[in-house]
Amino acid sequence: MSEHVDVLVIGAGLSGIGAAAMLSRRHPEKTYAILEARAVSGGTWDLFRYPGVRSDSDMYTLGYRFKPWRGDKSLADGPSILAYVRETATEYGVDRHIRFDHSVTGASWDSESSTWTVTADHAGDEVTLTCSVLWACSGYYDYDQGHAPVFPGIDSFQGQVVHPQHWPEDLDYAGKRVVVIGSGATAVTLVPAMAEKAAHVTMLQRTPTYILSVPGTDPIDRNLKRVLPERGSYAVSRWKNVLVSSGLYQLSRKRPDMVRGLLRKGTVKALPEGYDVDVHFKPPYNPWDQRLCLVPDGDLFEAITAGRASVVTDAIETFTEKGVRLASGAELEADIVVTATGLRLKVFGGATLVVDGAEVKLPDTMAYKALMLAGVPNFVFTVGYTNASWTLKADLVADFVDRMLTFMDEHLYRSVVPVPDPNVAPRPFMDFDAGYVLRALDSLPKQGDRAPWKLKQNYVYDIRSIRRGSLTDGVLRYSR
Repeated sequence: MSEHVDVLVIGAGLSGIGAAAMLSRRHPEKTYAILEARAVSGGTWDLFRYPGVRSDSDMYTLGYRFKPWRGDKSLADGPSILAYVRETATEYGVDRHIRFDHSVTGASWDSESSTWTVTADHAGDEVTLTCSVLWACSGYYDYDQGHAPVFPGIDSFQGQVVHPQHWPEDLDYAGKRVVVIGSGATAVTLVPAMAEKAAHVTMLQRTPTYILSVPGTDPIDRNLKRVLPERGSYAVSRWKNVLVSSGLYQLSRKRPDMVRGLLRKGTVKALPEGYDVDVHFKPPYNPWDQRLCLVPDGDLFEAITAGRASVVTDAIETFTEKGVRLASGAELEADIVVTATGLRLKVFGGATLVVDGAEVKLPDTMAYKALMLAGVPNFVFTVGYTNASWTLKADLVADFVDRMLTFMDEHLYRSVVPVPDPNVAPRPFMDFDAGYVLRALDSLPKQGDRAPWKLKQNYVYDIRSIRRGSLTDGVLRYSR
């Protein structure tokens, strides 16, 4: 017989630990388990081991709402975040519920019994569990393989090629010439970190990215801690950062030229006089069409100013034995090339969903409040914001599940499903121009052109819609 739990969580990363902590705190009567494909918890923050790995959101919003972040850095390093996530798991007893090395392969819903039957691979054996509610907290990218374009001539390169997602623990780059291909959050993190030991680091980019320098330590939070208790100062700092980041995003959408000018002014000020900012730091798109990169205390600009790092904006023609030849004809010699070329998306960890014998085709489904799927009962998923901290949305999804479980228990309901509306026009799930999103749009669910099917990417709006919105809105259909 299969083991049965009330709630089965997929993934023991930031989202999964937060989800399970909510269940432990608010629904101690519920049984639950977490299936984690890897041998350890922590998700992203255990997987990525490259130099300087850190958050790309401030820790007052990347931290859980229910557990204050106690560190001083606003953009924290990966090991500190991993310790915070695991401390949360221990504090709420979540770690006792994790089944490691369990990679979920499929889940099948049966309406007669109102249960999910979930299969997972464990050391080559198939394991089966059943649950009343299935909650996918596995993120949306492929943990096994990052995005790696095929570069011409790469086999002729005599140096070492490394992808940040699979960083060798024994990689020695001290005194070496390093080329980092990319301009996103990973690249702007790697370049100043590697420049501390490398002979020189070059960030080779095809297209520039908007980069904003922020204080490594939040001075407002530091002062608040002197006059308020920990939870109070954390709440104020969290809301301050929510409002600032939301305001910057909204201003970017409404007045892109103004924000572009402000970002350029800050970049000019941070770099040496005469530096060609408009070649290397002037993207052809508007701010927040792609994610804005944050650098603590301008560390990237400082490395460039000190001569330890440089930026080259050009296209790759081919790899050579000694490095990379560019479309301009110039050649960058390198001992190590880091391909910080992005992620690959893998929805729900690649698991197949089946409802009453029919496979769920994700591109044909529509997401309800970006946390459930039309026609798929008792299934919730957590996907964070693209324009703000991931955890802000994860916390809201946990609040929704909390209310949904309570409501269903009070009314003796056994299942809930969002009912599709034929009058709602489909739209791409994410209105975001990042390469990893554009490459995978055809495999993602759709969003709609109106609430509650439309993804707002707005935390303040979602507080009303998700945390406080009606559970009897006419879209959710319950059954006993």
